[in-house]
Amino acid sequence: MVLLENDTFLVELIRLFDKCRFSGSIVFTIKRFNGHNKPVPRKGKPALPTPAEFLCLIRATCRSKKISTVVHIKDINKFHQAYWNSLKSSINGLKKLKKVKSAKPKVH
Repeated sequence: MVLLENDTFLVELIRLFDKCRFSGSIVFTIKRFNGHNKPVPRKGKPALPTPAEFLCLIRATCRSKKISTVVHIKDINKFHQAYWNSLKSSINGLKKLKKVKSAKPKVH
């Protein structure tokens, strides 16, 4: 998995949208990240310190291509706005679904 800067991540995300437009899908994951790359130690060993500020780990996967970035809490609103703009520009090819009318249940 490739860890990218926030702006580079958004550029690569748009490329993933274009690559998977006609076949495939993109899985987008957002998680709270404490900054530790190691698993939690077992009992009896010293615990990892709790961070003062949590981060946000964002991943995008399309087939075998995986990208990720870490966003600080203070930058999350700016990142979400940039992500929303890239999402709006990339979903213009979706087909409109026809609404199916369901039969009303008979009352006796």
